[in-house]
Amino acid sequence: MCGRVDIHTPPSELARVLEAQLAAGVDPEGKPSFNVAPSRAVPAVVADDDKHRVLDVFRWGLVPHWAKDPKIGYKMINARAETAPTKSAYRQALARRRCLVVVDGFYEWAVPDPTDPKRKVPFYFKRADGAPITFAGLYETWWDKSRSKEPDPESFLQTCVIITTDAGVDMEGVHDRMPVIVEAADRALWLDPEITEPAAVTPLLHPAPVGTLVRYPVTTEVNNPRNDGPRMITPDPDADVGILLSPATENTD
Repeated sequence: MCGRVDIHTPPSELARVLEAQLAAGVDPEGKPSFNVAPSRAVPAVVADDDKHRVLDVFRWGLVPHWAKDPKIGYKMINARAETAPTKSAYRQALARRRCLVVVDGFYEWAVPDPTDPKRKVPFYFKRADGAPITFAGLYETWWDKSRSKEPDPESFLQTCVIITTDAGVDMEGVHDRMPVIVEAADRALWLDPEITEPAAVTPLLHPAPVGTLVRYPVTTEVNNPRNDGPRMITPDPDADVGILLSPATENTD
């Protein structure tokens, strides 16, 4: 799964790198956070009808258009690639409302000693090439239908979900799932609004190739989403992780 991310690069810079324009109302400088939990705002790129890329912000936790209560989003932060094409909460979004959730990095927690499952060590993952990570995501625009049967801009809520798949080698020893990473060459296909057949994009929902990510242990302060700041992604040289450093190449630069 993916339940915590790092987003500290300003939206204006993310938009530049991803060749997107900022949506109206998005602060170009943003509010950097190194410890973003579900239900908070995350940047994501969508394509308009003319295939122009737009970077907007969405609340992390998908609220399907048919939902009566937006609280359902707290339970829908990840969508499994294996079942997204058939689940009612995701299949329409997979066909028509795909996005790229943009982050600088993400966290997963490892259990170094199976005999002590309560002791978990947080690991930070980022791209080996230093570029932003673009996760395969889906989005919805919900409104309160108890107020209006027609789209009600005053109650619009933009939400998104991150798609996950089996873990690749870079995750070995830390977690058995990982977010789907869409590479630069595949972004146009994933975002293309003219593609409405899920079978055309599901081949992109695979584990990242070995060497895509680097990882290292970080402070357990990240366990609490109220803690924030660059120290969240600073390597912890005192972490007791045993052999967990060996499967993936580490880079703490």
